[in-house]
Parts: sequence; structure tokens; C-alpha cells
Amino acid sequence: MVRNYIRKTDRQRWSSETMERAVAAVVRGVMGCKKASVQFQLPQTTLERYVKKRRTGPNSVIDKTAGKYHCVFTQDQEVELVVYLKDMQKRLFGLTLKELRKLAYQLAVRNGCEHPFNKHTEMAGEDWVHSFMRRHSELSLRKPEATSGARAMGFNRVAVAQFFTLLNKVIIEKKITCERIYNCDETGITVIPKQHSRVIANRGQR
Repeated sequence: MVRNYIRKTDRQRWSSETMERAVAAVVRGVMGCKKASVQFQLPQTTLERYVKKRRTGPNSVIDKTAGKYHCVFTQDQEVELVVYLKDMQKRLFGLTLKELRKLAYQLAVRNGCEHPFNKHTEMAGEDWVHSFMRRHSELSLRKPEATSGARAMGFNRVAVAQFFTLLNKVIIEKKITCERIYNCDETGITVIPKQHSRVIANRGQR
């Protein structure tokens, strides 16, 4: 469904509860379809269709969701996808919107879901990904900081402790004094890309 859809007709503005009361009144013989459509402000042809269904099958329900548009994934599948996105962010490999669209297509194909995704590009549409982000407001697009993955993953208690243990060992073995210790940095060499695509992460998290 398009992300900025503007309704052009008054179709299906009625509620399921109102339709249920009207159908019940017609089935009980209190009034006819024409009178019920006027009194409950319902389209007569729609009311007649539901009355026919109710008379054919007393257990029939009024379902407004049985239309052209439907969700590709179930609620559980979308929750699993959200968990995966958050997990990738924690691992410092946050996905971009394009990568999410490719992943959604692969997920739909693997699970045999009926989908309107583009089979040529093998990606979900932009409308789907915008709707997905809107349904899961805890996700947002964040600009990653300029930190290399190796440096970030290496900065932990075990790695830092091991570094200073080795440093202390070398200083003692080589009898290095403070005047022989220099602070050096890279010059003209970088392992960190300057341009970053925005990735999907928890809202408000750096």
C-alpha cells in the first residue's frame, strides 16, 4: 500500500459493530435492507451481501480486513526481524534500508509468503520498508560514528588487560625507561571510512 495514501471515496467508512447490528435487524425481520441501510447509514449492496452470508451460514463474521492489501509477514515474523536488526546493531553491523529490503525479500521467498516485492531487483519496495519502520517505532535510522569495527570489538576488559600485561612484560624485559617511550599515531592512513550510510538502530541510541 502506498505510504501517503489519500482516501478518494467513502467506501468502508462504516464500522463492523454497526454492520453487525444492521445485519441482525434484517435477519430477525425487524426491517428490510433498504430501511436498515438508511437507518444505520450503510451501503445497501454491502448490507445485502452480508445478510446473504449470514442467512447461508449463521456463524459468518463481518471482516473488513479481507481486502486487497495485507501484511506480507505475520506478527511473529516481523518481531523476529526486529530482533535480528537490533542484534546486528549490537554487533556493529547495522543494516541500511537497502539491506533490509533485500533481507525482507529473501525472508518472504524462504517462508513461501505471498508478496508484491520486485522479483527483478530481489528487494522489498520502499513503501513496505517505510510502513515497517512506522509499525516498529523503536527503530530509527542513525548515522554511525567513525569507529572501525576492529577497534570497537577489541576494546573490552579481557583485551585491554592482556595489552597492558604484555606492555608491562616488554618494559621490564627490555628495561625501557620513560624517556624512550613515544606516543605515535597514524598519519595519512585510515581504516575508517569517511562516508557512512545511515543504519537501522534503536531509537535514541548512539
